[in-house]
Amino acid sequence: MTGGRLLLAATPLGCADDASPRLVAALAGAQVVAAEDTRRVRTLAAALDVTITGRLISLFDANEAARVPMLVEAITGGATVLVVSDAGMPLISDPGYRLVTACVAAGLAVSCLPGPSAVTAALAVAGLPAARFCFEGFAPRKPAARRAWLGALAAEQRTVVFFESPRRLAACLRDAVTELGADRAAVVCRELTKTHEEIRRGPLGELADWATGGVLGEITVVLAGAVARTDPGALVGAVTALTADGMGLKQACAQVADAHRGAVSRRELYDAVLRAR
Repeated sequence: MTGGRLLLAATPLGCADDASPRLVAALAGAQVVAAEDTRRVRTLAAALDVTITGRLISLFDANEAARVPMLVEAITGGATVLVVSDAGMPLISDPGYRLVTACVAAGLAVSCLPGPSAVTAALAVAGLPAARFCFEGFAPRKPAARRAWLGALAAEQRTVVFFESPRRLAACLRDAVTELGADRAAVVCRELTKTHEEIRRGPLGELADWATGGVLGEITVVLAGAVARTDPGALVGAVTALTADGMGLKQACAQVADAHRGAVSRRELYDAVLRAR
């Protein structure tokens, strides 16, 4: 093991004040800074009043594989290589995975400077269950693939977070209405931490109508998980108890179904009661 290391650092989503002191120190001290966009990291460094003294190189999807041998060699020789993406955490729908796996395979030190992430920021403000969630990266670009992807999420009970291009957001939300239903709760987060930050909450149908007018900026979508389906037969007893107290059957089915919203429909419950008689 050498004294070198790979250092993955989260960068601000938009507000430079979110940069940690450790990120400032790393930008100033790393022997190599590998950035998704060298112009953006120079702008960030200027905003933080820090001078990048190491070698600054680009590291993006198209050139990462070619860069890996040189960067591994630098770390082996004792250098600290700092990897930053345009915003947020490297590897989270951003470059860095190939380099990390190469360093792990070579037995080199890999560490992380935690910080801003659009995934967790959107999840925190969404107001949807956050105890269990999954991140799906960017939604597929092509309509057929996107609809298939959304269809596969129809039964996903965890809250889902994904990124989408503002140009494709309206189409994506319309497809989501088709595959998941207009009433599925969702949140669209636009320009997180920036001057024009906007958080739109509501059912997919309403959000799809809103997005039709055009949307600008960086987009993160948070989608409510599916409600676990319940066997209607398991709720027949609750309906029977209500009807025994004098409530009409249809009203009793409606009350029990509403108490288990999304888990069973009124019609399913009504039919189950009739079958049980």
